[in-house]
Amino acid sequence: MPIAELVEPVGLKKAKRLDELEHKEISEEDYKPKLKTLQLELLRLQRELSDMKSTLIVVFEGPDAAGKGGAIKRMTERLDPRLLRVHSIVKPTAEEYQHHYLWRFWNKLPPYGQSVVFDRSWYGRLLVERVEGFATEKEWKRAYQEINDFERQLSDDGALIVKCYLHITKDEQLLRFKRREADPYKHWKINDEDWRNRRKWDEHNAAAEEVFQKTSTRYAPWNVIPANFKWCARVKVAKTVVDALTARVKELK
Repeated sequence: MPIAELVEPVGLKKAKRLDELEHKEISEEDYKPKLKTLQLELLRLQRELSDMKSTLIVVFEGPDAAGKGGAIKRMTERLDPRLLRVHSIVKPTAEEYQHHYLWRFWNKLPPYGQSVVFDRSWYGRLLVERVEGFATEKEWKRAYQEINDFERQLSDDGALIVKCYLHITKDEQLLRFKRREADPYKHWKINDEDWRNRRKWDEHNAAAEEVFQKTSTRYAPWNVIPANFKWCARVKVAKTVVDALTARVKELK
């Protein structure tokens, strides 16, 4: 891919590391009206998109317990469910293992006028699969170009791709893990794999930073969002999608 296609990820300046992000708070008095305004605007934009030959693809990545699910819920809860699908990506099925890793994502892409949200995505090849050894070095190294080409095809066909990486500090993750273990309603959210991933914190961060360096493109840039404070992260996610979708709808009118 031509080097000119690469752009700096939004929210993470050059030479900055993920653990150097500044995490800002927001008060409840600010959070609730801001979120409501953004939700209404998303609903309006969703209706406009439904009449256009375009799609919205929102990708979420980030460490375990970073708040991806909560951000997705607040972003989508007021939208028309007939025009939206949310996919929580887990390990491939036996059938999916028999195909190229991108095959299962092609099957989940929306028709024109509709939207899809991926709670984890094809970037698993470059993140957890790389770090945990589920993909060979040859496989994950070639995936940068494969993914850039994949997203370029989608973009050329009219898709708007919004990629959000929610990051929390290692200390904040530990607090959230302990809360989940202590809460009978959230205990299902924590398992041995989460603790194993935590032991490789630095390796996961390094893999993510290389993803930003090699797959933040003009047509699908990364948005890195500090998420220690959930209210602030949820507003930032919704605003990121609103801003991108507003520009796309304006472009297509």
